[in-house]
Amino acid sequence: MAVGLAASPAAFAQVRGAGAEAAAPIVSAIRVEGNQRVEPETVISYMSIRAGERFDPVKLDLSLKALYATGLFGDVQIRAEGNDLVVTVVENPIINRVVLEGNSKLSEEQLTKELQVKPRVIFTRAKVQSDVQRMLELYRRAGRFAATIEPKIVQLPQNRVDLIFEIKEGPNTGVERISFIGNKAFTDGELREEIATRESRWYRFFSSEDNYDPDRMTYDRELLRKFYLTNGYADFRVLSAVADLTPERDAFFITFTVDEGEIYTFGGIDIESRIRDLVPDELRSQLLTLEGETYNAELIEKTIDRLTDAAGNLGYAFIDIRPVLKRDREKHTVSITYQINEAPRVYVERINIQGNVRTLDEVIRREFRLSEGDAFNTAKKERSRQRLQALGFFDKVDVTQVQGSAPDRTVMNVEVQERSTGELQVGAGFSSSEGVVGEVSVRERNLLGRGQDIRISASLSQKRTQFDFGFTEPYFLGRNVAAGIDLFNIDRDYQDEAQYDLRRTGFALRAGFNISEFLRMTTRYTLRQDEITNVGPFASFAVKEAEGQALTSMVGYVLGYDRRDRPQRPTDGYYLFIGQDFAGLGGDVTYIRTTAGANYYYPITSSVVASLSAEGGYIHGLGQNVRLNDRFDVGGQNLRGFKDAGIGPRDAISRDSLGGNIYAIGTAEVSFPVGLPDEYGIRASVFTDFGTLFEVDTAPTVSVLDDSSLRMSAGIGISWDSPFGPIRVDFAQALLKEDYDETQVFRFSFGTKF
Repeated sequence: MAVGLAASPAAFAQVRGAGAEAAAPIVSAIRVEGNQRVEPETVISYMSIRAGERFDPVKLDLSLKALYATGLFGDVQIRAEGNDLVVTVVENPIINRVVLEGNSKLSEEQLTKELQVKPRVIFTRAKVQSDVQRMLELYRRAGRFAATIEPKIVQLPQNRVDLIFEIKEGPNTGVERISFIGNKAFTDGELREEIATRESRWYRFFSSEDNYDPDRMTYDRELLRKFYLTNGYADFRVLSAVADLTPERDAFFITFTVDEGEIYTFGGIDIESRIRDLVPDELRSQLLTLEGETYNAELIEKTIDRLTDAAGNLGYAFIDIRPVLKRDREKHTVSITYQINEAPRVYVERINIQGNVRTLDEVIRREFRLSEGDAFNTAKKERSRQRLQALGFFDKVDVTQVQGSAPDRTVMNVEVQERSTGELQVGAGFSSSEGVVGEVSVRERNLLGRGQDIRISASLSQKRTQFDFGFTEPYFLGRNVAAGIDLFNIDRDYQDEAQYDLRRTGFALRAGFNISEFLRMTTRYTLRQDEITNVGPFASFAVKEAEGQALTSMVGYVLGYDRRDRPQRPTDGYYLFIGQDFAGLGGDVTYIRTTAGANYYYPITSSVVASLSAEGGYIHGLGQNVRLNDRFDVGGQNLRGFKDAGIGPRDAISRDSLGGNIYAIGTAEVSFPVGLPDEYGIRASVFTDFGTLFEVDTAPTVSVLDDSSLRMSAGIGISWDSPFGPIRVDFAQALLKEDYDETQVFRFSFGTKF
């Protein structure tokens, strides 16, 4: 189908000839020809000239352009017949349907979102070519630069067409090689680790980072700059970043040309403040940039953040902290003066929330540490963002501020991007402690958008059968109290450890609330019935003595102080806790149990994390011996190198594990990447575990092996967040142990969800 600007030259000659007369003739009528769907009146309405007006070449030219601009016509001609003006049009066809052929790597839904042409829309060649470019851009972003798209049309009756896009996706355009020119301080291999783009390798089948992406390449330039500026090279520049496509169009050669410059150290560091309450000498403790140390641009940014927080805590928003850098190119030093400009005290005028389609506004607002009318506080703003992110309801949380209705007013804009919070999981796996494991669970962490958490799960293994139900209301009765209930039924095989089976059935009521921003108290009441059955004929008398049922009615609390950077996989900060349980509010069991612990995390580098943890506990029977199933067990996951319940008091004859009333355990560990791409989630660790378990109250007739000596092990571990589920392998050797302890060198666990 021909589409183009065309009009009759003869007609224009006639019109222009008429217009050259002293008195141009008057248009007596305008006739429209060739139109099928468009009414003649509609065509005439777009024209600049009207019947009764004189012929005017300028108006005729404007009329032509206006008719083409409508997109309704593929061809327009205007001619004069006597004193009549005849407009002949060829209407653009209507699209009957749009068909995509040949696409498999990108779905029809992904491509259709980019299309302007749709069924029942007027066909124009410009729109089709624009759509082709949009789809090609999608393929380029997916790493397929060899993709081609050819549009074709099929003529149909009544001036309709089918539009077909024939797509040849081509191969994945990978990155065959990444090279660097001009680098002396760091090798090509070291620099490749700092950028986001990766060279194509067979094992990167789960990643797209080895596909060429121009946006990612721009990001790589910034990553290189940040890396060098962090390591003292204040004059570093990326001179060029070139991507050359191979003749086969299936891969790229990427070359970065850099100018490293010289390494610098920090010179003099000073603070200038024009804010009365911010005294420079009192702010020096916030400085992370120290004279004589290697220049580090990241430390400058962190220092600005700390100074900003200090000002924010005094109620100052929109403060302008500018680091004034003075280079001494001869001495290779950078002196810095942090200039803090004066700013007014600002109050929160309004908090706007956007992006929450499902989650109620009140769920978001209750996590905010600021309210309308409060003095603005930078630290509270950041804490609010952290609390929203910790909910787990959002992929992204942005909290920004703009000028309000007055200079001392600010409007806070909260933009969230919701994620799916419902989970249906079916799992299967294997662990060295429980054998084959199967699990089915249903969970919704944001029920009806109210932030409520409900879960139902069932798991089955060779040694355990467990059913659980839990419900949590995070703001019970409109107060900052998280209340919940748990129902459970557990059947556990302890035949290998102590020749008995345990069935535990009951429920727990709990309530948690914050005492301060980081200090939280959780209280609970538990009612459960334990039943010890299937006691072996050669089991310890202490095990036979515990056979039967016992009802436990118990109240307790846990007090926790959390300063970790994040609850899951923390890399910095610490967590302290202490908890107590009192059993004896009715039931058959009376005791008091106390536990306490601490965890500390320290980032040695951006990817290497050291951690220390310690935990201990004591249980004391009130007027009766502590039952077998209420004592502590140590070994397995909490003391690697030993089997489950591998240490502690043991029957001297049957060697059954009896548990202990007092325990203490600890771990020192360093976790680090193994050199593979970060997207694989593979990390290794070296660790040492240590602990003890002792003291047991049994009948005098039972001969017990019980020693409070310290046990210790050391080993290495590898964890992988695989697409099939988490995998953990530990190799540990017991270094300190007693003769009756049961050791375990290899521990493996694997699970998957689908």
